[in-house]
Amino acid sequence: MEAEVAEQTKSKGWCWYLIVFVIGALVVAAATLTILKNFHNSAKPTSIPGAIVEKYAALEIALQFFDVQKSGKLMNNRIAWRGDSGLRDGNEENLDLSNGMYDASDLIKFGFPMAFTATVLSWAILEYGDHMNAVKQLEHAQDSLKWITDYLINTHPSANVLYVQVGDPEVDHNCWERPEATTEKRPLVQVNMSFPGTEVAAETAAAMASASMVFKKIDLTYSSMLLMHAQQLFILADTYRGSYSVSIPQVQKYYNSTGYGDELLWAATWLYHATGKQFYLKYVTEKNGNEFASWGSPTWVLLSRINFSGAKDESTSENLDLQLYREFAEAIMCALLPDSPTATSGRTETSVASAFLAVLYSDYMLTSQTETLYCNGKSYKPKDLHKFAISQADYVLGNNPMKMSYLIGYGSSYPQYAHHRGSSIPVDAKTGCRDGFKTLSEPTTYNSALIVGLLSGLITSSSMVQSFA
Repeated sequence: MEAEVAEQTKSKGWCWYLIVFVIGALVVAAATLTILKNFHNSAKPTSIPGAIVEKYAALEIALQFFDVQKSGKLMNNRIAWRGDSGLRDGNEENLDLSNGMYDASDLIKFGFPMAFTATVLSWAILEYGDHMNAVKQLEHAQDSLKWITDYLINTHPSANVLYVQVGDPEVDHNCWERPEATTEKRPLVQVNMSFPGTEVAAETAAAMASASMVFKKIDLTYSSMLLMHAQQLFILADTYRGSYSVSIPQVQKYYNSTGYGDELLWAATWLYHATGKQFYLKYVTEKNGNEFASWGSPTWVLLSRINFSGAKDESTSENLDLQLYREFAEAIMCALLPDSPTATSGRTETSVASAFLAVLYSDYMLTSQTETLYCNGKSYKPKDLHKFAISQADYVLGNNPMKMSYLIGYGSSYPQYAHHRGSSIPVDAKTGCRDGFKTLSEPTTYNSALIVGLLSGLITSSSMVQSFA
C-alpha cells in the first residue's frame, strides 16, 4: 500500500497518503530526539519532553483534519459546519458502518487508505505520544484513531469477510454535496475467500495490531479485541492471496495496487511488535523477506527498529535478515539527505512521508548510540536526518518560494479555496447532487492533517531513550 498508493492513485485520493504522513511528520517533527514506550522489547523511556517549539504547535490544526472527515453520529464535535452523516451505512448487511472517515474531498469510505491512516497514526502515537501530550493533543489523536478502529472492527464481521468500501465512487464523483445531505445509494464492497484482497486485509491487520498497542494501557479489553481481529485478518490475507485490484477492478482508478508482498511484511512486523511471537519475525525474515521486500517500504524502517534494539531469541539467519533490512533503510536515508552522493527528490506528499521516516531513523540511531550513517563514503550524523526533516516541515508551514503555509488555518497566508465539498458548501444550502458544484469558487476553512506525524516529532526538544533493553 505504502508505495503503490502514492504512485498509482489516479484520483484526489492521494490526499490520505499525504495527510497521514504529515501527521506523522508533525508528530515526528515535534519529537525531535525521542522514541516512545509501548513497543515489544522497548524499555520504559526516560525521555521528558523539553521546551515547546511553538511553530510546530500547528499539530492541533493538523489534527482537525480528522474531525472534518468523520462520518457517523458526531460526539464532542469540534467543527461547526459538520454534523451527523452516513448513519445508515452498512444497514443492508445489518452492520453498523456509520463511523470511519470519508476519503479526501469525497464521501466514499475506502478501507485501504483508511487502514493505512490508522497504522501510521498509531506509529506516531507510540513513538511520540509524550510530545503530543505536551501540547495537550494526545487524547485528540487517540480519539481520532479510535474513530477509525471502531469502524474497522465493524467491517470485519467474521473471520474471512472484510468490507473494504462504502459508497460508489463513480456516483460520488458526479455529485458535489455535503455529507450530511447526501441521499445517493451507498453500496458495500467486500473481500473474502472467493474474492481475495490481500493488500487491504493485511493493511487492516497492521492497523488493528498497531492500534492494539496504543490502547493496551487505556482499555485492555478493546486492545485485545483489536489484536484478535488483526490476527484473523492476517490469516485471511496470507492464506487467500490475491490482489484486491483484481478482485475489485473498479478500485484501480482510485487506490490501485501492483502487489501485496509489502503489505504482508508490514502487517507481520506490526503483529510481531504487538505479540512478540517469533512466528511473525520468522515470517518477515527467513520465510518471505527475499520474496516480498519492495524498495522504499516503511516496513524497512520499522524492521530496522528491531535490529537497533535486538530481537529476543532471534536466530542467526533472522539477525542477518534484519541487518539487511537495516541496510536497505540506510540506503533510503542516504537517498533523502540533500547533499548525499545518492540523493533523490520527490513530490510534497512523499517528501513529508520521507521526513517522518527520517526523524524516526535518527531517533533510532540516537537511542542505540549509533553515531554515523555512511552514504557511499560520506558520513552523516543523526542530526543531519533531523535537519532534513525540519526543512520539510518548515517548507510545508510556509518557508517556501510562495511564502504560503500548505496547512490551512496555519500562519497568515494559506490556501483559501480547498477542494473539499463539506467545507465549500454553506451549511444551510439545499444543493442536491449537482447544484453543489456552484460553490467550488467559495472560500473554505478546510484543515488538512497533512503534517500531524512530522509536527509531533518536532513539537518539543527532548532527551532520547537510553536503551531498548
